[in-house]
Amino acid sequence: MNTPTHFAVLALTLAATLPTRAADPALTIYNQDFAVLRETVPLELKAGVNDVRFAGVTAQVEADSVILRDPAGKVPLQILEQNYRNDPVSQELLLSLFEGQTLDFVAHERQKPDRVIVGKVIRSGYVPGGENVQPIIEVDGKLQFSLPGEPRFPTLGADTQLKPALSWKLNALAAAKLDAELAYITGGLTWEASYNIVAPEANDVIDLVGWITMKNESGATFANAKIKLMAGNVNKVQPVQPVLEMAMKPEPSSGAEAAPVITEKAFDEFHLYTLARPATLRDKETKQVEFIRATGVKATRLFIYDPIMKDNDWHLGNNVGEDADYGTTSSKKVQVYREFKNSEANKLGIPLPKGRVRFYSQDEDRQLEFVGENNIDHTPKDELVRLYVGDSFDLVGERKRVDFKVNEANQWANETFEIKLRNRKKQPAEIRVVEHLYRWSNWTIKEKSQAFEKTDAQTIEFKVPLKPDEEKVVTYKVHYTW
Repeated sequence: MNTPTHFAVLALTLAATLPTRAADPALTIYNQDFAVLRETVPLELKAGVNDVRFAGVTAQVEADSVILRDPAGKVPLQILEQNYRNDPVSQELLLSLFEGQTLDFVAHERQKPDRVIVGKVIRSGYVPGGENVQPIIEVDGKLQFSLPGEPRFPTLGADTQLKPALSWKLNALAAAKLDAELAYITGGLTWEASYNIVAPEANDVIDLVGWITMKNESGATFANAKIKLMAGNVNKVQPVQPVLEMAMKPEPSSGAEAAPVITEKAFDEFHLYTLARPATLRDKETKQVEFIRATGVKATRLFIYDPIMKDNDWHLGNNVGEDADYGTTSSKKVQVYREFKNSEANKLGIPLPKGRVRFYSQDEDRQLEFVGENNIDHTPKDELVRLYVGDSFDLVGERKRVDFKVNEANQWANETFEIKLRNRKKQPAEIRVVEHLYRWSNWTIKEKSQAFEKTDAQTIEFKVPLKPDEEKVVTYKVHYTW
């Protein structure tokens, strides 16, 4: 039997009022529902084998990811055995420890005094790692499939625990006292970014506010934690690389510059966002922190008429060259996009983690109205962001094919389209008409009503300005050869 001199019990008590110290945990949370947790654990070892227990780990530890080491590299720790227990004490578990024994059960009845019923626990109903079943209790020689009352236990039992715990058998070559580093990967922690964009009703200058939302479902509370957020699609087996620090500059204000709430750091092929202050992240808690605020961002409003966009997926891998039906059905909806460059010149210029973007428009009475939302992917600085936010009510497109001829012997086809555009707004608008030339890779525009831009190998775009209540017609004829 181990004596107290052989057995070291480690307990880390977390309190939000404690000052920052080495024992406070450090978290790196990934937006893939896991995190890396690092804690400082005081060890006082004697020469030989030591039994060490650490209570307070999460309920979703990846046990084979656990690292216990001396960060200074002075004390070698030989781990003979490691155990992870995640069966915190519960009523069902305690009942299982008293199977075959009698217990007192207190029955509570309305308008009657409490009474004690003695029952024998035949089956507790506790199933380790599975779904519990009905207990069986013997009372006065008869069996019942329910508890006769609230059980009263004389003791916790010798093999119970209140929290998930890690325990080790450590072999020390000599007596040592050190602050060991405990690190492991755990599930149940994630984060995501979200953005709110506010714009005047008829203006291309916006205000952008970005939020970080952290969620803790790990089964543990982290007080005064140093929190970092990893952005990017990270492979969990990728080796750790050195960190290159690059602070994110806050927007200047009329007074002294405020300290940034979150700083951004380049990390290998990813990006780390570090909270400037320690924060307490409780179990089952959702915490939000503002990480970017930018005003005066130029975000152009685009009106795009892409009438056969929904057909763009199914044509791939199919022979549409001689298909007379391809492109004959189209939408009348003109889509609304917002486009801005993520650059310093445009009041941004920081890596933007993926997340939902919500758009609000400010009316003449300065009230905000929700006008659409979409998602952005991880966006490096100096890249262009284009987001679809909805369809225009007062802009209308109408596409019609007016001619189609195929000469199979000579392997060519001609196709002519007429596209009508109407602006029912009180303001002028420019509509970009996108046409996909998917019948064949070899094509030539033989006739056109106005100039166009070739945006890729099989796409052209007409930019059509419209005055209020004006209608214009765009026509073109394309010649395909194969």
